[in-house]
Amino acid sequence: MSAVRKEQLPASERLKITEIFHSLQGESSRVGLPTVFVRLTGCPLRCQYCDTAYAFFGGEWMHFDEIADRVAIHGTRYVCITGGEPLAQKNCIGLAQRLCDAGYQVSIETSGAYDIGALDARVMRIMDIKTPGSGEVERNLLDNLELLRARDEVKFVICHRDDYEWARDFVNTHTLPCAVLFSPSHGQLNAAELAGWILEDRLPVRYQVQLHKYLWGNEPGH
Repeated sequence: MSAVRKEQLPASERLKITEIFHSLQGESSRVGLPTVFVRLTGCPLRCQYCDTAYAFFGGEWMHFDEIADRVAIHGTRYVCITGGEPLAQKNCIGLAQRLCDAGYQVSIETSGAYDIGALDARVMRIMDIKTPGSGEVERNLLDNLELLRARDEVKFVICHRDDYEWARDFVNTHTLPCAVLFSPSHGQLNAAELAGWILEDRLPVRYQVQLHKYLWGNEPGH
């Protein structure tokens, strides 16, 4: 797209992008599926286990047409909008709609600190509930719980036993209409230990590990 053409497009159709890449979905019920990831730049949270701090700053301004063209190159039906915190850029809402209109199955990975209500109904919301161990528990926007649907998912990243007990109590005291995912914080909590706690408590959650971490570690673009 030429510079002249970019200038003609509305500012409401541009986003700052860190990377667009093709990989396997490493989390959620879509784990293992070939997916195009659109990683937006910026995040106001500073979770102590964050593995995408490189997306906090920098990035490249891109218009929806450019993003859609880059997504189409990879020939997959699944697209995941992630970050950073994608909803920190308000134009993310329009991009999600644009990709849904193009026929993709779109998911968004969000910290849960921003209102998810404006997202297109076709978008699958994968929303974190921040535990005390994350260092950002006060950022949980609990009003979002009422906006969740059966096709959405909530995710808890568990750092230690206290985190697990907090998350277990949260699940037991809140109505969550969707799948609930528990993940061990990679490199902080033994994966088998978390699995044992879930089984011991007969907790009705889905256990998951971050597949991409085991395949590629923390390498950007995976």
